Amino acid sequence: MIELSTLDWLVLAGFFVLLIGVVWVSMRQKGQDTEDYFLAGRNASWLVIGASIFASNIGSEHLVGLSGAGAQSGMALAHWELQSWIILLLGWVFVPFYWSSKVYTMPEFLERRYNSASRTFLSIISLVSYVLTKVAVTVYAGAIALQTILGIDTIYGIDFFWICAFGLVGITGIYTVLGGMKAIMWTSVLQTPVLIIGSVVILVVGLDKVGGWAEVERINGANMHLIRAASDENFPWPGIIFGSFIIGFWYWCTDQYIVQRVLSAKGIKEARRGTMLAGYLKLLPVFIFLVPGMIAYALKEKGIIHYDGADQAFPTLVAELLPSGVKGIVIGGIFAALMSSLASLFNSSATLFTIDFYKKFKPESSEKHLLSVGRWATAVVVILGMLWIPVMSLIADVLYEYLQSVQSLIAPGIAAVFLLGLITRKITPAAGFIGLVAGFVLGMFRLVLLPFKESLQGTILAPVTDMNWLYFCILLFFIVCGVMIITSIFTKQATDEQIDGLTFGSLGKARLREVAATMDIWDYVHTAGILGITVFIYYRFW
Repeated sequence: MIELSTLDWLVLAGFFVLLIGVVWVSMRQKGQDTEDYFLAGRNASWLVIGASIFASNIGSEHLVGLSGAGAQSGMALAHWELQSWIILLLGWVFVPFYWSSKVYTMPEFLERRYNSASRTFLSIISLVSYVLTKVAVTVYAGAIALQTILGIDTIYGIDFFWICAFGLVGITGIYTVLGGMKAIMWTSVLQTPVLIIGSVVILVVGLDKVGGWAEVERINGANMHLIRAASDENFPWPGIIFGSFIIGFWYWCTDQYIVQRVLSAKGIKEARRGTMLAGYLKLLPVFIFLVPGMIAYALKEKGIIHYDGADQAFPTLVAELLPSGVKGIVIGGIFAALMSSLASLFNSSATLFTIDFYKKFKPESSEKHLLSVGRWATAVVVILGMLWIPVMSLIADVLYEYLQSVQSLIAPGIAAVFLLGLITRKITPAAGFIGLVAGFVLGMFRLVLLPFKESLQGTILAPVTDMNWLYFCILLFFIVCGVMIITSIFTKQATDEQIDGLTFGSLGKARLREVAATMDIWDYVHTAGILGITVFIYYRFW
């Protein structure tokens, strides 16, 4: 069991006092309408947007799951953490479409590009993905981290894992419900530095204990390489390169969970610069989350620490290596990671259900009633996600690999529908809806079969479960693209009025000049800086 000093408790207490203060200020400023509650009144600055994107993305699944991936497979999954350039795509390419349309949600944007059915179905897909990935993974990772660090198995006969899970969900839910989107955005400004500082402490202490970077490279050996052979069973380089892009494009450029942050911006310039700050911050996880996992593996090989499963690597480092006085910082970082992700999830879930379902069918509902409905919808999503937690271990052994494997089944259809819909006006409304349905059904078909992979060997369904998950992701993307193109040949195109400003060809010169007026030299300098750092990391760990 971990021993916390007085200083550790003071650090944790200080963190929560600041958190309460931020939420209180947010509540005093919070309006009574849905725009203020769900999109912070569309008045967020680039600093708040960038910090919120990063804090929302970096959850306890990174501290626990990404470190576990580093301990088991080294740099293989680092590609997902080197997607700053895709975040730049959000700022440079997609923000002008999204922000100018003044939509609340991504499903609402699809309704404008395609039809009402596409909006409803994407809302369903998004909520299902939150249950299968964000809720289940974030709660599981946070609870397992706290249980491992505190070294408590049961309290009064109750598994301490579930006490942690329900306790953390409750704490986060309270401030999310009370403060709305403003509370989430501003608490992210507090949580981001705490998260980074705590993780850097682990990195520095871990490197010192293991004997330096050279020892990490020596013991991890071939796992230090980003690019694996095409014949690699788990991470073949063609699958990694193209599969990670499909998943990354869906997550960073089309998922409500992330895009909601730029929708809350004061304007296009603030939104774009917020994505640039997030791009810089997104370069950190490889070094402050994944590398500690590799350090943990090296320490285990040297007999300095011991853990049973890869997902216990990061909590074990905290429990066994940190000196008195700094454990509080790192535990505060774990709380920050968990709460920032859950808070973003809660608000996104409430927004999707309230705006895309309830308000659509009951447009006469008052603003107060809509907020109440959103809160209840969030509670249902969280409960379903927690019920899914026991099933996760049947799909993948390592938490972060589970997360990416499930996302690889959800992402292709959505990515294809958004990408083709923006590229060309020839993709019809019917094609957009059919593409969403086809992608989701085929992806869920494989997901349902995965727990029964062993028993399906030798049957006609075996190829579905045996195919590498990254190759299946790529195949599914092209199948959906093909279905959409064929459907478009036989169905009616949208009118010019419907797609005005929603495709590259329909933006118009006036709108392009308006977007160009928001740019200056620093936009190009920071973009070049992020791309340059990314290229260097790939060169170093090739």
